[in-house]
Amino acid sequence: MKKYLGLLFLICVQHVWAQQKDVLLTLSVENSDLSTILSHIEEQTDYRFYFIDSWIQEYDSISVDFKDIPITTVLEELLKETVINFHFIEENRVILTRNNSIYDAVPDGFFGRSKDSILEVNSQNKNNKSSVFVDAKQFTKNTTVETIKIGKASNNATSQKFVLSGYIKNVQTGKPISNGNIIVNGNDTGVITDVAGFYQVELPIGVNLFEVDAIAMEKFKKKIILYNDGQYNVSLNEKIENLDEVILRTSARNAVEEVITKTKIDVEESKNIPLALGERDVLKVATTLPGITTTGEASSGYNVRGGKSDQNLILLDDAVVYNPQHFFGIFSALNPFALGDVSIYKNNIPAEYGGRLSSVFDLTTKDASVDKFKGEGSIGPITGNILLEAPIVKGKSAIMIGGRGAYANWVLNSLDEESLKNSEASFYDVIAKYNHQITENTKLEAMAYLSRDDFSITSDSLYIYNNRAFSLRIDHRFNDKNTAKLAVSNSQYKFNIDFDGDTNRDFELGYSIDETALRLKFKYLYNDGLKFNYGVSSKLYTLNPGNITPTGDESIVTPLTLDKERGLESAAFLSAEIDVTSNLTFDTGIRYSVYNALGEATQNVFQDGVPRNEETIRETLSFDKNEVIETYGGPEFRMSGRYLIGDNLSIKASYNNTYQFIHTLSNNTTVSPIDTWKLSDLNIKPQRSQQYALGIYNNLKNGMYELSLEGFYKRSKNTLDFKTGAEILLNEDIEIEVLQGKGKAYGVEFLLKKQKGKLYGWLGYTYSRSFVQLDSPFREERVNNGDFFPSNFDKPHDLSVVMNYKFTKRFSLATNFVYQTGRPVTFPVGTFTFNGSDFAVFSDRNKFRIPDYYRLDIGFNIEGTHKLKKLAHSFWTISIYNVLGRNNPLSVFFVTENGKVKGLKSSVFSVPVPSITYNFKF
Repeated sequence: MKKYLGLLFLICVQHVWAQQKDVLLTLSVENSDLSTILSHIEEQTDYRFYFIDSWIQEYDSISVDFKDIPITTVLEELLKETVINFHFIEENRVILTRNNSIYDAVPDGFFGRSKDSILEVNSQNKNNKSSVFVDAKQFTKNTTVETIKIGKASNNATSQKFVLSGYIKNVQTGKPISNGNIIVNGNDTGVITDVAGFYQVELPIGVNLFEVDAIAMEKFKKKIILYNDGQYNVSLNEKIENLDEVILRTSARNAVEEVITKTKIDVEESKNIPLALGERDVLKVATTLPGITTTGEASSGYNVRGGKSDQNLILLDDAVVYNPQHFFGIFSALNPFALGDVSIYKNNIPAEYGGRLSSVFDLTTKDASVDKFKGEGSIGPITGNILLEAPIVKGKSAIMIGGRGAYANWVLNSLDEESLKNSEASFYDVIAKYNHQITENTKLEAMAYLSRDDFSITSDSLYIYNNRAFSLRIDHRFNDKNTAKLAVSNSQYKFNIDFDGDTNRDFELGYSIDETALRLKFKYLYNDGLKFNYGVSSKLYTLNPGNITPTGDESIVTPLTLDKERGLESAAFLSAEIDVTSNLTFDTGIRYSVYNALGEATQNVFQDGVPRNEETIRETLSFDKNEVIETYGGPEFRMSGRYLIGDNLSIKASYNNTYQFIHTLSNNTTVSPIDTWKLSDLNIKPQRSQQYALGIYNNLKNGMYELSLEGFYKRSKNTLDFKTGAEILLNEDIEIEVLQGKGKAYGVEFLLKKQKGKLYGWLGYTYSRSFVQLDSPFREERVNNGDFFPSNFDKPHDLSVVMNYKFTKRFSLATNFVYQTGRPVTFPVGTFTFNGSDFAVFSDRNKFRIPDYYRLDIGFNIEGTHKLKKLAHSFWTISIYNVLGRNNPLSVFFVTENGKVKGLKSSVFSVPVPSITYNFKF
């Protein structure tokens, strides 16, 4: 009988307790701390709260407004955005806990577990709820690794895995650490931080051993008890000791494991590669890698896997840079001190990028230091460079300003050559960036860039060209699974020619292209084996094809202004990275692009079945402003797959098809800063391509060596070329001079890198071919009888060897050897006389080649002392460019002397060019 009375008493107590928990509260406070709010509740009720003060001190700005709300609901809302849980016990007492929950029961078999177990992970209680239990005695034995609690336990949760995310940054500089390796529970789970230092990883509930390993940073290790989704930011200290230098820092393991292979260039270590006149140039470093080359020593474009120079998308903080070189490509137009990350995609372009066929050069500037004033600079024989960083709001925002300039005129004026006395060659570029961490989850960046070149070499013409770029980017993390980036940018490229001769034909000629773009990109981490990228983008082109105006009262030049061109390019994209198994991963994506050629414009319509010329124009159509002239577009598929044969060996395959709606106009064999751009319209179709690639990647001797071999095959259509003798400058009917044909390229790329030791560097070799076909039913629109012929940038053999030897921590020697097959050219093969005049007979287009190119450069680096406390760190670079004095021809041209055709060649550096540069950093 007593037994039943006791049970009845317990039921009554629980009923009264349940009724008490339904007590209604009216509470209104604004910007108050949690402790004060709990005191208000105690004053209104019989409840008493028990907690440790330090747990709730951080919650000091809470506003609530409740009216007749049950106390359980009040506490749930009050503690929703905290890591505090609550638990009712009898006699109106409420226990607050941090992170964890109080359980009424333990899982079945809990007391039968092994005594050596520290944690029972992923156990289930009777209500199928996730729970975390820790053996206190065992857990306190190992005190060498600090324990961190993350997340807030929920008795309603059923998941056994949660997402941990955060940022990794450098304590000394405040800058994010990209490509930092995060390893959890040994080697069971690992991720790599992105450019912004952000990471996301899915982990099992309970205790996890969390380690961070980043180059030149001290190792970091913590025990994390994970109760739910949460965030954990890590600040790493720099290592005091110096590490062996690595110029290309893409780790071998990353190259093996990543699905979309990208080439990353270490900006800081590019200083060790000897280049012309001691200038550091990350894009020149890129040309020493397989698959990336140029048409000549003074060429401002890049050819990637047999593609034209206009088929590369060069981005600086999401803003397009149309000409990234100074002075015909001898110097870089991008300040190396301002760059933080350089990534190049050439085998499979991610779906988020579009508008170019061959590659994407994605360059991002580094963040300015938010902690202290810093600077970096260099002084050389031709150029000077300075970059300054200063905090605005310490720990949150900062600004970076950099400038470079050339003072080459003194060199030209000091030469004995009389024709160079009045020559000039100067350039400058400036860059500024503002970065602001608005909140823990929101970051703003604004970048502005301007470059300008002025040159006139033995000429009465002054050439001026410049780039302008601006971007505003906002990165936001919604939660542990969703992030977004909004980027708005504007870019402009233009050139001008000022002609001041001895005749009455003085003029000014100008050209410009301007684009404004918007891109919104989202990332969604569904789980550790499935990630999504999706978004939209759009850009508006405004192109001034050219104008010429007379200068001076006596000039007889007729003014002319071509109609502007406008086009709108838009796209939506979606991609997913899918782990099918632990060894097999796919990255699949689709991008749907739409291009609208817009008025105000006039367009010629030609007769069908006849060649295009002025006589075959059937009619001319007029289009109003913003009226759609023509629409192009379609789906672009991006697919990659990686299979891990072992920890250090993988096979990758990829396929992608792309559209390009903008073209360059040039009848030169090498890229020139006065090349103009042309938008697709009624008569010029967009370029299209398909590329297949298959490669094998291997990591040898624990990352000391990286080995890769990849083959590719690419086909393209509607590539732009010109009729022989075409006139393209200020041509109102340019489509008459244009030929659009097919292209194909194929090749094999080999790369061997040594990344550790006193001797390090890489050997890159490419065998590739690039062909063009210009076929037509009409003879005058056919080149080389309609057969495939080598493109202007077809160079079958391309070999680069970059080696560095470190004698001590302060002294090192660097060498750079380059060999390339001479590019194709068209030679005169005979002459004939007609009506008393001599004419040359030329070979088939690109039938011959100029001599092969090879060059050896040597550089010696002298580091300053490595004392920690000093005004500035400095180093000297002494280099000799073209140490062998090889007279490598840039081009071959022909003149007629005494009735005979004579071939001549031009070169840029035909003798060894020594230089010495002083660099400093504080």
